[in-house]
Amino acid sequence: MPELPEVEIARRNLVHWLDGHRVVRAEADASRVFRGARREDFVSLKGRLESLERRGKYLLFTFERGRGLLAHLGMTGRFVRRPEGVPVPYSRARLHLDSGDVIHFADSRLFGRMEPCAASRLHALEAVKELGRDPLADGLTAEQLQRAVGPSRQDLKVALMDQGRITGLGNIHAAEALYRAGLHPSRKPASLSPEEWQRLADAIHASIAFGLEEQQGEEPAYLEDGAENRFLIYGRAGTPCARCGTTVDSFAQGGRTTHCCPRCQPLHPGRKPPDARRKTASRRR
Repeated sequence: MPELPEVEIARRNLVHWLDGHRVVRAEADASRVFRGARREDFVSLKGRLESLERRGKYLLFTFERGRGLLAHLGMTGRFVRRPEGVPVPYSRARLHLDSGDVIHFADSRLFGRMEPCAASRLHALEAVKELGRDPLADGLTAEQLQRAVGPSRQDLKVALMDQGRITGLGNIHAAEALYRAGLHPSRKPASLSPEEWQRLADAIHASIAFGLEEQQGEEPAYLEDGAENRFLIYGRAGTPCARCGTTVDSFAQGGRTTHCCPRCQPLHPGRKPPDARRKTASRRR
């Protein structure tokens, strides 16, 4: 599923594509992308884009004359630009520009979402009101991270993915940040020291920065099937850890697959890994 970096790159692309241009016509197929919203309101969109904000994984469009649009990419949604008349597979909604280009919202599995509404209502929508702190848009210090996530009784990785606490992180970047910080995904937030909260905040920013760099361009492909895995830990179960060579572990956590290195991310900090204890005992004998 697209996470904060992918959605931020989509936002930047859309701003670039729409800058200086007008939407002259909008059209949309009848699909579940518009569940809970009126497709007719999307079709009536016209004019210039005044602003485009990202909150977590949501995009908030404001067009002239007070028209707004909330968009979520879901699992397979993406915005692509093509010249007029060039078809796009799984195109569900389209914005035709005065430049002759068309911006398509393509979504093969239809988990994405489009909700046209008055621009003045965008921040009042339930999906937006419930979002927590955005690490990129709002900033995120170790203290802010601890205040948001520390009270949770869930496992650390599950708590990081709670969009009401910290918004934008999903399975990929939560796993990557925990690996960078050397923290086991099953730790409880209350067990973290101030130094560990600092490491985690720094690691979240580093993982997001990596994602933004990898996603540059109009049609980044590093999350597509068959693309080279550029992540440090995500998707590397059964392979050697790049740092220590220990086999990367995977297990179910919060309904998702979690990846971690049992040596670099100890569940019990300060306790030597089993192989290290065995070597110590052998030397004593």
